[in-house]
Amino acid sequence: MLSKTLDSFSPLKDRTVLRRDALASLVVFLVALPLCVGIAVASGVPAELGLVTGIVGGLVVGLLPGSSLQVSGPAAGLTVLVYDAVQHFGLGPLGAIVLVSGLLQVGLGLARLGRWFRAISLAVVQGMLAGIGLVLVLGQLYALADAEQPSGGIAKLTGLPGLAGAVAGGGTALTAFAVGAGTIAVLLLWPRLPAAVRVVPGPLAAVAMATCVTVLLDLPVAEVRVQGLLEAVDPPGAGDFQQLAGVAAIGTVLAFTLIASAESLFSAAAVDRMHDGARTHYDKELMAQGAGNMVCGTLGALPMTAVIVRSATNVQAGAKTPLSRVLHGLWLLLFTAALPAVIAVIPLAALAGVLVHAGCKLIPVKDLLPLWHRHRGEAVILVVTALAVVFTDLFEGVLLGLLLAVVKTAWEVSHIHVEILERTDARLVVSITGNATFLRLPPVLDQLEKLPRDRAVELDLSQLRHLDHACRVALESWAVWHNGSRPEPMTVRHPAPTGNAVR
Repeated sequence: MLSKTLDSFSPLKDRTVLRRDALASLVVFLVALPLCVGIAVASGVPAELGLVTGIVGGLVVGLLPGSSLQVSGPAAGLTVLVYDAVQHFGLGPLGAIVLVSGLLQVGLGLARLGRWFRAISLAVVQGMLAGIGLVLVLGQLYALADAEQPSGGIAKLTGLPGLAGAVAGGGTALTAFAVGAGTIAVLLLWPRLPAAVRVVPGPLAAVAMATCVTVLLDLPVAEVRVQGLLEAVDPPGAGDFQQLAGVAAIGTVLAFTLIASAESLFSAAAVDRMHDGARTHYDKELMAQGAGNMVCGTLGALPMTAVIVRSATNVQAGAKTPLSRVLHGLWLLLFTAALPAVIAVIPLAALAGVLVHAGCKLIPVKDLLPLWHRHRGEAVILVVTALAVVFTDLFEGVLLGLLLAVVKTAWEVSHIHVEILERTDARLVVSITGNATFLRLPPVLDQLEKLPRDRAVELDLSQLRHLDHACRVALESWAVWHNGSRPEPMTVRHPAPTGNAVR
């Protein structure tokens, strides 16, 4: 495996490729830096732990086979789940949860289940991300005003009027909100600026400007707390693993595993469409993500996924080999070790502004109306999944979305057609074709029960492609009921080879 990994760096013999990858790594580093810090703070953990996850994503996952240009690190999509886990279990068990989740990811990859994650309904994935985006935005609105965010989506919604009153009342809340709103404004305007200016990534520029304004004007806003890289690393102990025996902890582990895996592999599919290089090997990529999460869990850091924003930046910056993502992890390590004091002057409101912007991008507002016109059922699944994530939790919301997707698929494939023909001997022939499932049973029985009970009926089911147990029992029961009004027997022809006429 190591030799194959090293082979992926063989294009570095070309100095042009080497230069492009080195420059791309710097661009990715500048994008990743504020996001790693912001996601950690929003997750309720020390800022350094977000940087640790970014470092592991570069130096560990970057060297493993799977996807050559995809960049891994802490993801906004897991912020809500991590925050809830820290609130319920504490910071110590978080490392144990991440480590076990990584182990499960490696097991899924070894079982060659990576490619099956592509079978998850796109509407469910979009709904999950939209729900995460909504919860992230709702939570970070409080951080914009240096206020404590309530737990739970409903509490966040009901607390908004009080938050608005606090901001309108002036003071520290208004000052912090102005810093955060200014950060969002820079992020919105940055893509419209000349290309020469946009060499600096938008998130870095926005956070840097907000930090400079805060320092120069000596504004009374909360700043990032820094305790040092080695001090922040806290490997989980035996007691932390014992807490994973509960049902809630097991559900959290499964949620971490499935959501991190799905987000990584969907990101890989998107990145593959951006370049003409080697395609992603999904099982190997899943194992690489699992190995990274095992290392992050051992260090007590945040979970990681492949992140589409950093990955797309890597491709657009001209990267050709995995060297760019490895170097981005090295730059994160050097920055964290050499310049920790720089992190300590970053205002929390600025990081909240970055995450509000990132959360809004997770909500597919522009795609929802066209989806409603083309695939109404998919739009319903997306919206219901998103709202369920907001008002329940991430795991239950995704399960509900998957259930709706299965029901929708079953409904759509169970097309059924009932045709009533009159034979010369005055018998009625009822021919049912298609796929007969319990979902289509009520309208079929409605049609059958309208038939005159004084006529002989032959029920022909031989052309059905599928007949489930519920339909078979219901139709046979109807046959017995209908036959009770006539002295002559009624024939039911079943599609199964062993199905004889029912008398």
